[in-house]
Amino acid sequence: MEQSKERLKELQERIRHVEIRSKRMASELFSGEYHSSFKGKGIEFSHVREYQYGDDVRAVDWNTSARKSELYVKLFSEERERSLLLVVDASASMLFGSKKQSKKNLAIEVCAVLGFSALQNNDKVGLLVFTNQIETYIPPRKGRHHLLMILEELLRLEPQSRNTSINAALSFIRFMRKRQEIIFLLTDLVDSEYEKGMKLLNMRHDFILVHLSDPLDTMLPLSGVIDFEEPETGARLTIDAASRATVARYRTEQLRQYDELRQRLRRMRIDSIFLDTDRSFIGDLNTFFRYRERKV
Repeated sequence: MEQSKERLKELQERIRHVEIRSKRMASELFSGEYHSSFKGKGIEFSHVREYQYGDDVRAVDWNTSARKSELYVKLFSEERERSLLLVVDASASMLFGSKKQSKKNLAIEVCAVLGFSALQNNDKVGLLVFTNQIETYIPPRKGRHHLLMILEELLRLEPQSRNTSINAALSFIRFMRKRQEIIFLLTDLVDSEYEKGMKLLNMRHDFILVHLSDPLDTMLPLSGVIDFEEPETGARLTIDAASRATVARYRTEQLRQYDELRQRLRRMRIDSIFLDTDRSFIGDLNTFFRYRERKV
């Protein structure tokens, strides 16, 4: 009983810490960028006002003008409300982190900042957590309480599976979410054969891939013999990291694979953000938002 109370208190403190930090970043750094990066679904009628010199005559509201014996024009506003769906990989490889934090913790922090940015714009926020199956799904809704429930779910979730199937998540979204939404997929892409699913989702939704990596994914320390265990399959690999040539070959091969991934995503026209566990994501997220502002 005491242990349960202690865990609950610790969870509440973590949620509060994430909320304070993320709300500040969302307010100070991304308040305008999020809004201008993701336009609304269209325009809707707002109100009428008297005609002013220079107004487009096509906007004249002839019914109101006839009734008031003065020229009036219709004004429209952006139909702003959108839904943000945070899609988070919870497979075993996301638990890895060699320095500052794990990929999972980085994903949670990014989700919190995006969630509070959406909240400030009166958008709905939802969550989908997956491994090789759907672990949890919370449909998009508005409000701070709903967003805190999402963060709590991310912090306390213990997945049923260790493996990854990105296509399982993408298929679920195509079936469940028919209306256009903003979708952020946060994953380290330890999977294959997801290209077709991403293309299909990108055709209907505003789809963004957030690729999460760790320094050890591309660079081994010059040390000694290192035993690796693949977290999802349990496969083992031994590398002689005492050899400069081996370490250099490892880095060259990993960088080649990353470059191929970036080129593949460009060919697929998938917007993407590449984040590392050992550095702040603020600069990369700001760069992405500025890119999206120019694009929309």
